Amino acid sequence: MTLGPGSLVLCSGTLPRHTSFRERLAAAAEAGYEAVSMWGRDYNRARAEGHSEADLRAMLDDHGLVVAEVDPAWWWTPGAAELGASLVDVDPLDVFRYGEEDLLAMAESMGARSLNAADVLGGTWTVEEAAQAFATLCDRAAEHGLLVHLEWLAWSRIFDLATAWEVVRLADRPNGGLNVDTWHCGRTGTTAEELRALPGERVLAIQLDDAPRQAEDDLIHATLHSRELPGHGDLDLAGYLDALHAIGTRAPVGVEVFSDALHAQGARPAARAAADATRQVLAGARWPSS
Repeated sequence: MTLGPGSLVLCSGTLPRHTSFRERLAAAAEAGYEAVSMWGRDYNRARAEGHSEADLRAMLDDHGLVVAEVDPAWWWTPGAAELGASLVDVDPLDVFRYGEEDLLAMAESMGARSLNAADVLGGTWTVEEAAQAFATLCDRAAEHGLLVHLEWLAWSRIFDLATAWEVVRLADRPNGGLNVDTWHCGRTGTTAEELRALPGERVLAIQLDDAPRQAEDDLIHATLHSRELPGHGDLDLAGYLDALHAIGTRAPVGVEVFSDALHAQGARPAARAAADATRQVLAGARWPSS
């Protein structure tokens, strides 16, 4: 399956964390998604449930789904791998347990399209040093047939579109680009005009979600617990989508709504609610359909 702008991706964080792999796929298929994203913890849980790699690929095929992206690549910035290794036992999100070797192998075995990268641990490095590190990550990912998209996080050292684009531009790798997450667009003041200035072929992933107009006091807590469904908040989703359509991006559209309230509904209702809300927003924006 070739994913494009008409493809809808169910991001892992939209479902309750401990949802089984089989239930994730059933929820995605029933709600009409074409693809899912996977975190290292999702894969590890599936293997712990007794499924082999061949089993997981067969389950994807049976549900008519593919893996769009593996998330998150956190180790690539200078000094991050060493620091992350020291945080494994105190990591509530179970991210740092899965490093480069784990996630690249997982991505290749699951036939993933891409790897999502972000600065998670910060540091004192420069944009130029980050670009060199991103170039290395892209080269390693290319050995596994993967694209790499960089997501800026509002509280990180790569904190806005301008910084993320400079890292990607300086790295200058054919498989490297950006992930435009609308929550982080809203919380960093990204405008539709700024998105219009990007080359469309370098926007490799889109993640839709929404938020109130007023920023929360604790952005990290808010992004992990209280995002809103697309169209249920105040962000300029129509403007963002119009800009991305205008520059000709061919990226699939993911829906990533970390929300305690949504998760409380259960996996299948959460997947359906996210799909319905996203399709309504895309239809209003006249986004290309599959």
